[in-house]
Amino acid sequence: MAKIGTQKTIEVEGIEYTLQHPGTRANAQIQDRTMTDKGVPSMEKMAEEIFKHVVVNPKVSFEYFDEHDGYEEVLEEAMKFLRSGK
Repeated sequence: MAKIGTQKTIEVEGIEYTLQHPGTRANAQIQDRTMTDKGVPSMEKMAEEIFKHVVVNPKVSFEYFDEHDGYEEVLEEAMKFLRSGK
């Protein structure tokens, strides 16, 4: 089954979020872009990439989560989805 374009809906704190898989190559590119100069992942960079490429509805940002609960759960679910496509 193809991962690219696959969608999943999750509900967090009463809000439905649609996740969309950007594909295996995009996943690898996201991982590359989120590494710091010391070779460790940056949580801030990863969240920005997830917000931009995986959470497609509603569009979210750090500022969005200043007004809404569920940042950690949405991010965790989106990261699992990005890795597995499920």
